[in-house]
Amino acid sequence: MTHEQHQTCIEACVRCAQECEHCSEACLHEACLHEADVQALAECIRLDRDCAAICWLAASLMSRGSQFMSEVCRVCAEACDACAAECGKHDDDQCQRCAGECRRCADDCRRMAGQAV
Repeated sequence: MTHEQHQTCIEACVRCAQECEHCSEACLHEACLHEADVQALAECIRLDRDCAAICWLAASLMSRGSQFMSEVCRVCAEACDACAAECGKHDDDQCQRCAGECRRCADDCRRMAGQAV
């Protein structure tokens, strides 16, 4: 992997983590204010938070060239796929933006992990 490929994946993980954090806050706000489908939003919030945490970890490990970065990128791609699938079920603009970032991040992480995209 080149430095540019590492940097691209790090940036994708940071963007995804930020988008997931925004999405979890938006879903929490929606659930509290409008009492929407709380169960569906709870799953979205849980996956957003898990995905954000894993994305931050992946970005950190890649930035310092950790020997574990490929394995964490593989897990990050799985978390992003799960989060994208859940967020994609919701019509809210924030959830749709989050799903898009998760899909992009999953593709970059799969490349970083040496998996077929």
